[in-house]
Amino acid sequence: MTTQREAEMVTTTELGAERPTDASLLVRGVSPVLEVPFTADGDVDYHGFDRVVRYVLGTGVTSAMFPGFASEFHKLSEDERRRLTEILLSHTRDRPDVAAVVAVQDHATQLAARRARESVEAGADLINLLPPHFLSPSRGSLEQHVRAVLTAIDPVPMVLQYAPTETGTSLDADLLRLIATDHPNLRLVKVESSPPGPLIAELAQGTPALAAVEGYAGVQLPDAVRRGAVGTQPGCSLTEVYVEIWRRLTTGDGEAGVDLHRRLLPYISYWMLDTERIIAAEKLISVRRGLFASPYCREPAHRLDAEEVRMVDRLLAEFADFLPHLG
Repeated sequence: MTTQREAEMVTTTELGAERPTDASLLVRGVSPVLEVPFTADGDVDYHGFDRVVRYVLGTGVTSAMFPGFASEFHKLSEDERRRLTEILLSHTRDRPDVAAVVAVQDHATQLAARRARESVEAGADLINLLPPHFLSPSRGSLEQHVRAVLTAIDPVPMVLQYAPTETGTSLDADLLRLIATDHPNLRLVKVESSPPGPLIAELAQGTPALAAVEGYAGVQLPDAVRRGAVGTQPGCSLTEVYVEIWRRLTTGDGEAGVDLHRRLLPYISYWMLDTERIIAAEKLISVRRGLFASPYCREPAHRLDAEEVRMVDRLLAEFADFLPHLG
């Protein structure tokens, strides 16, 4: 008789690559969004990105996402994006213990479905879909877009990203459950509303129940965990800190987890006032830790002022026990 776990690990070659049919089970705990290092001249630092991937997977996480807002996806050429994705997949493709979540942000439904399917064929374990938002598409067209991409990658699981602050898109639990009823490969929702907790709880309690991961740099992480979030997707420069917060929050040491999160909150809550600001701050953290050489962010970008640089250095001093130098 096949056990539930064995059923979850049955593989498929329908889309040209063998992988767990329920790779969404690996998107648990901390699932960092990978940053993209550039040289001081603004070229992609591919060697630096390879180090980012190795560092993140070396922290013990079981999944990582690329490209997201933290990756400056909107500032990458198609060739750069393809090469960076291949670097990630070269580290995850043959590992059953980690999942690569490859993101799709195309606004044209045809292009989004094509990119999603090509990503799966290249070795992506899950697709993260950011619904279109330019020129305020209708609710019906958003639903059609999501369904088309789900159909294109079926049975490979999808994470649907709900980021209303960045996109202005409005979704709700009823619509998401309706889509999931017809498309069971909608397995996770990345909730980045503010606060995320009510939607996370509503998704978990409905039929079908939908698991949620919290984003937005983990600003509301303790509440998200209490409401049933199965994971968090912050940036990657502080992965060890988030892993420890998650461990404490979910293993009976909740107060210690809240205390550690409380120490981190003044930094991340300030940086998240502006997406470009937190990208710049995390780049500088990674450079200070020796992960890559330049904190360059492609223009237009936020330029950290002197006090913001000092803030980064204060964080590194405060969390030095969790953040070893990586050089």
